[in-house]
Amino acid sequence: MLGNALRLLRVFHDMRQNELADKLGLSKSHISEIENGNRTPSLDVLERYSEFFKIPASSILFFSEQIPSAANNYSHTTRLKSTISAKIIQFLKLIEEKTELNGL
Repeated sequence: MLGNALRLLRVFHDMRQNELADKLGLSKSHISEIENGNRTPSLDVLERYSEFFKIPASSILFFSEQIPSAANNYSHTTRLKSTISAKIIQFLKLIEEKTELNGL
């Protein structure tokens, strides 16, 4: 979920992977692996995202939390976090789709 959130953050700011890689001092393949879930970003990389996009690292890390399955008995707070993170990702995907439809 973290890789997808980082991808949507990049897309929301209308950036290509190579542009973001240059800004963060990383390779395009490193960004691609993170966004595809094939690599877990280090704390240093998360801090770079945080500084560049001016968003708290804690907000980015929110998406990395493991949410238990619905079959498990878990707290109201955990269910609320799960619902909120799903809605935010859904909203960012909607923005991404509209951007692509408008050719931006």
